[in-house]
Amino acid sequence: MRHSNKSKKILALFLVLMLGFVIFLTVMLYTALHPRDIPSIYSEDTAKAQRGSIISADGYHIATTQKLYKAVVNTRNIDPDKEELFVQLFSIYSGIDPAEIRQRLHTRKGSVTLSYHISPKEAMYLKTLGFELRRLGVFIEYETPSGNRVLQGLNIIESGEARIYPYGNLLTPLLGYPRKIEEEGYTRVYGIKGLEKFFDEELNPQQNKTQKALRDVNGYLILNKQSDVKRQINGLTVKLNIPIMLQARIEAITDRIKDQLQADEIIATVMESKTGKIISLASSNRFDPSHIRTSDYPSLNTNAIEYSFEPGSVVKPIIFSLMLDRGLINPYDMVNGHNGRFTMGRKTIVDEHPFSMISAEDVIVHSSNIGIAQLAQKLNGTEFTEGLKRFGFTHFSGIDLPYEKRGSIPSSTQLNNYLYKAITSYGYGMRSNSMQMIKAYNVFNNGGKLINPMVVEALYDDNGRMIPMQIQAPTQVISPSTAERMKQILIKTVNEGTGTIAKTPGLEVGGKTGTAHIAKNGAYVNSYHTSFIGFANDGKHYYTIGIAVIEPRTVYFASITAVPVFKAIVDLMIEEKYLTPDPVAAAAATETSPVHHP
Repeated sequence: MRHSNKSKKILALFLVLMLGFVIFLTVMLYTALHPRDIPSIYSEDTAKAQRGSIISADGYHIATTQKLYKAVVNTRNIDPDKEELFVQLFSIYSGIDPAEIRQRLHTRKGSVTLSYHISPKEAMYLKTLGFELRRLGVFIEYETPSGNRVLQGLNIIESGEARIYPYGNLLTPLLGYPRKIEEEGYTRVYGIKGLEKFFDEELNPQQNKTQKALRDVNGYLILNKQSDVKRQINGLTVKLNIPIMLQARIEAITDRIKDQLQADEIIATVMESKTGKIISLASSNRFDPSHIRTSDYPSLNTNAIEYSFEPGSVVKPIIFSLMLDRGLINPYDMVNGHNGRFTMGRKTIVDEHPFSMISAEDVIVHSSNIGIAQLAQKLNGTEFTEGLKRFGFTHFSGIDLPYEKRGSIPSSTQLNNYLYKAITSYGYGMRSNSMQMIKAYNVFNNGGKLINPMVVEALYDDNGRMIPMQIQAPTQVISPSTAERMKQILIKTVNEGTGTIAKTPGLEVGGKTGTAHIAKNGAYVNSYHTSFIGFANDGKHYYTIGIAVIEPRTVYFASITAVPVFKAIVDLMIEEKYLTPDPVAAAAATETSPVHHP
């Protein structure tokens, strides 16, 4: 009996052991076959690359990119007894009104976004706040329906980027503006107008930073040879030829004189004559790219290239140079001025200042419509058309900006007609933009060579490596001797003719005025475009300067609308040391100037 009980105990023990072994095998089999959430030994870190900056010639950031963050909190994690403490602290750190925070917290249960536009500095502070709120017990765990306990707290998440313009409306509309696009929950910006548009591809980020590597027990990456790392490649930096101080002061000039003239707009351009570098392109009509309002819409276009008009008398020197270069005229030839009124077919041509006989060069100096209309008959239609095209008309100016309007000129067939020749010779029947006119005039101050205007100096990558701009080779449009003769005629125009206000003792200054009727609804109205295009040189520095005044209302003659803008800019360039007058020549000019007796 005792033996039987002992056997039963051994059997029972054996069965228990067997059952335990079976349970162990079952658990092992289940563990091996069932999918499990095993913490990865690898971790991945990403960072978004940023859009490149636009900087001035003197290194100031005119347009730059700032990362944006959003603040997300799970309302279930906030201790109801400490909700008001959370509201007040978050308000202090974020600048958001407490009432707005309360409203957002009570819109729904669960994950709530409190702000979408947090700056990097605010994000840093809010991350610190999140740690403090955990320490203070503001956040508590909550249990999910599946039985898991969750504590999320305050999360600060990278959400996108914003374009920042530290100098407000400076350099607009040339600078342009961007728009925001949502890409997989991340806000990107893309250029719509101006430099932002023209260099959009170069400015856009090239590659985000990613790091995939083994992690330590704290979740930090262990970077070694086996790590998969892609470096962050930001967009390129666009560096302009335009210094910020000169641009700002020229913009102030356009603003002041626009108000005096009650004009729609004043456009001023300064270009280095030998290089084509645009060192200022200013408009009186500007806007803040960060806060565009409906009232800003008329100012969004870069009208130096996007607005074409009949240029008027500023075309006369170009037509004159075509004839001079072909030997068709001599500057000392005499032309009949018909005492200020001359009829060609069905067209009566009028001069503001009548002449009986006038030399060919004085046709330019005193801006005689009658004189240039007769001289232009020496060109045939092909010579006329092809000559204007050689000077760049009907072609893009080559400037690094989008949406340029090329303008138009009459065909060769039309310009075989004497009346078309006459009208076009003093700037009607054709259209051009301001930049095309400046590019054409620059030929006279650059030995007869045509060069493209350039706003941007170069592109730079994150390492400071320069990527130079592609520069088109100059084109010889007229001979150097013709260019020099035209230059002297334009200097005489400033000294004795319609541009006398532009005179600056000690500098070589030349240029030509233009006043043209505006056509509206197919008829010329009592409104005008006025312009003055010329140059200012000191023997070391050579600048071509163009002024366009759109619809001045107090007075309309170019000599008292556009020329004073030119003169103010030249005076400023002397003050800022871009030009240095010859003191001897300046003194001589002062001694020979007439004495004014009141």
